[in-house]
Amino acid sequence: MSRLEKESYFFEIDDNPENDRVFVLIIYDIADNRKRLRLSKLLLGYGFRIQKSAFEAVIPRKKYNELLERLPAYTSTQDSIRVYKIIGKGQVTNFGRPAENEREDIIVI
Repeated sequence: MSRLEKESYFFEIDDNPENDRVFVLIIYDIADNRKRLRLSKLLLGYGFRIQKSAFEAVIPRKKYNELLERLPAYTSTQDSIRVYKIIGKGQVTNFGRPAENEREDIIVI
């Protein structure tokens, strides 16, 4: 087995009305491939992929509320989407392959 690398970063999100940012973790389990792909493209507009079905984002509260309104359209009785709003001081420690900021290349023909 190859050597595992450790990645660590800190965040601090206050719950003060003056602080407009929200740190969110979005994880999902969507059965339909097309719907799952559409959801991942939507989430790339808010944050970045940290695992195949997980995204992190630091977004303004207005965008957070907009996201919460849009997500139910991607679920059925077989699917689930969980959004964790994380407030306060925190540290994320990742072992193994570092999280990548996945970007899709768009080709216009």
